[in-house]
Amino acid sequence: MRELRGKKNLVSAWRELEKKAADLQEMIALAIEEEDSSLNEEIQLELRKLSSRFEQLESQQLFTGDYDNRNAMLALHAGAGGTESQDWANMLLRMYLRWAERHDYEAEVLDVSPGEEAGMKSAIMEIRGDYVYGYLKGEHGVHRLVRLSPFDADHARHTSFVLVEALPEAEETTDIKINQEDLKVETFRSSGPGGQHMQKTSSAVRITHLPTGLVATCQGQRSQHQNKEAAMKVLYSRLLELDRKNREEERARLKGERIEAAWGNQIRSYVLHPYKMVKDHRTDYEVHDAEAVLDGELDGFIAAYLRSKVGK
Repeated sequence: MRELRGKKNLVSAWRELEKKAADLQEMIALAIEEEDSSLNEEIQLELRKLSSRFEQLESQQLFTGDYDNRNAMLALHAGAGGTESQDWANMLLRMYLRWAERHDYEAEVLDVSPGEEAGMKSAIMEIRGDYVYGYLKGEHGVHRLVRLSPFDADHARHTSFVLVEALPEAEETTDIKINQEDLKVETFRSSGPGGQHMQKTSSAVRITHLPTGLVATCQGQRSQHQNKEAAMKVLYSRLLELDRKNREEERARLKGERIEAAWGNQIRSYVLHPYKMVKDHRTDYEVHDAEAVLDGELDGFIAAYLRSKVGK
């Protein structure tokens, strides 16, 4: 049903685009016939909107993965560097929330482990909508920030790193089968801000999948039951991603291709000093308006990555 809904939405979007293109053609013909130059500015604006929407829909034609039409989980982990990296993780969390907002996707932060002074050590968020994982799968990797530190009295230049994991949402009943005997469930008290009730009771949950060693932790919800549900959702997604990665590596091995360990790859640099630029190291796509990127303007990077994968 989800696949059917997605295809119906796609057909509807292309038909809407076709109608807008026809309306624009009529507007251009009218401007030429009446020699009305006042319409030029309006025509240029509509043309930019139409081009942007076309590029967005064109990108969806590049989705060839098994789970590209799924919702997505994003897990952020601050690297070494203490407060600097933890603040950078918080900035990235905001960036992805703003990206989701721009596209009218539903976004929910499932869990946050706050930092000691500022920012956060890690966070897990869920973004729901058509083809969310297809768009965000290229965000998987290490994101690097270079800036003058707001936490350094000398205002020295610092480099911070955050690992972003992009995981497809798993269907519990069809994608992954888990035996309850393979799970180790632990409860503990929530840390950081969360209200007196959460800190007095053992509401936080840590679930370990014993055969693989994968761990999912959640302490951001109000009850132990809610935390367990969220942790299980994350665990299913981690297991699905592990299965996808293993199948991809096996295909690459059979083809004799070189397999890259994407876990440690630095995929993108965000430079705020001494100049401003955001550059993706896989596609060489770069933007000089770093503030716009950090405010959720990621579509150029996403489209460049998807196009770079065509034929591979």
